[in-house]
Amino acid sequence: MSKTDAPQHPRSAGGTQRLWSVDEHLADVLATVRPLEPIELQLLDAQGCVLVEDVTVPVALPPFDNSSMDGYAVRTADVQGASEEFPAVLTVIGDVAAGSGDLPTVGPGQAARIMTGAPLPPGAEAVVPVEWTDGGSGGGAASGMTPASESPEGAAGEVRVHRAAEARAHVRSRGSDVQAGDLALAAGTVLGPPQIALLAAIGRGTVRVRPRPRVVVLSTGSELVQPGEALTAGTIYDSNSFALAAAARDAGAIAYRVGAVADDADTLRSTIEDQLIRADLLVTTGGVSVGAYDVVKEALTAVSTGGGADGVDIDGAGIDFRKLAMQPGKPQGFGTIGPDHTPLLALPGNPVSCYVSFELFVRPAIRALMGLPASEVSRPSLRAVLEADKAIGSPAGRRQFLRGKYDAQNGTVSPVGGSGSHLIAALAHADSLMVVPEDVTSVEPGAEVEVILLG
Repeated sequence: MSKTDAPQHPRSAGGTQRLWSVDEHLADVLATVRPLEPIELQLLDAQGCVLVEDVTVPVALPPFDNSSMDGYAVRTADVQGASEEFPAVLTVIGDVAAGSGDLPTVGPGQAARIMTGAPLPPGAEAVVPVEWTDGGSGGGAASGMTPASESPEGAAGEVRVHRAAEARAHVRSRGSDVQAGDLALAAGTVLGPPQIALLAAIGRGTVRVRPRPRVVVLSTGSELVQPGEALTAGTIYDSNSFALAAAARDAGAIAYRVGAVADDADTLRSTIEDQLIRADLLVTTGGVSVGAYDVVKEALTAVSTGGGADGVDIDGAGIDFRKLAMQPGKPQGFGTIGPDHTPLLALPGNPVSCYVSFELFVRPAIRALMGLPASEVSRPSLRAVLEADKAIGSPAGRRQFLRGKYDAQNGTVSPVGGSGSHLIAALAHADSLMVVPEDVTSVEPGAEVEVILLG
């Protein structure tokens, strides 16, 4: 499968790192990631995938005129002027059930008992609902039909019709949904339940799509404990891998969460190598900064005695660790690894930094792997009025992303929680990110801000 082109990452002269902008980093990711190769899948396996070919309708839908009601198929002339006082009395010549092949012909003064979805029999011009008749009982208006298994004689005898019907009344015409040769679905369509239903309705058993990307998520840190286990001194629960796996699924991927890897470079390298076989994209969290135990950076970076650049090829990899002009999420890593140049995004370990980084960079990468157009890879954004008690400060030269609560009715957005990158509880109550540009250090209440919608 085509995943990436081997990246070529620009660096400043002398091997020193430069500060990347958010837009530059995202552009680098999207320029490297390539859509997965198309495959043929069974319908249910194709749910969530992107169609790679136009699908045309082979036969009209519905393929025949059929009844939209339970009732009686009649000729309009035979029920003209029918009323409660003077019902039209017709001879019932048989049943027409859904799936019927041999159909009775309705002649003058005749009617056929018909079920919803059943083909309109020859000679019939309309369907009168059973509620407009006596149901063949000889009494007043009926509320339903007696099941055929309990009353086979209901398909014979007489029926009294108390209302007239116009031609084609309660008849679903052949091709009224789609005609043979019509475009059913265009290439680029994401296949959800309604699209799967349409494909099945026109007889498609398989469809050619780009598969959902397989995303492997790894948390790093010897302090991380699996939820459900007991905490000991100095340990915390691993939340990042769960957040990232859930976010990857939400983006359209198949997510595989790997248990937290301890702070050991060899162990991490071995784990990554083991996971390559099932990964279209690898995402790590933690260990990308400048600390003594930043294991991701250590595992994927060669030590240069000449003080060279941080990025290096390892086993077919080219991982570049860089600093971005953003808050939160300044330290980031990106590149490819393994013989297939599988893309790897290394995210910070702080929960909010990790999640914001996913939304800005990993989600677009997943959507690009799916084959979606550039206009659909990132979350939608809009402008909203800041509703706050005081001005919001932002560091100069950094694009800040703050958690917010968006009010669509009033066109306003309010901050949720503080700016700390560890405040995961506030993140759980946010539905958007407020964006403060690099050249803005303060946003006053009532000012307009960009808002990225997360839901």
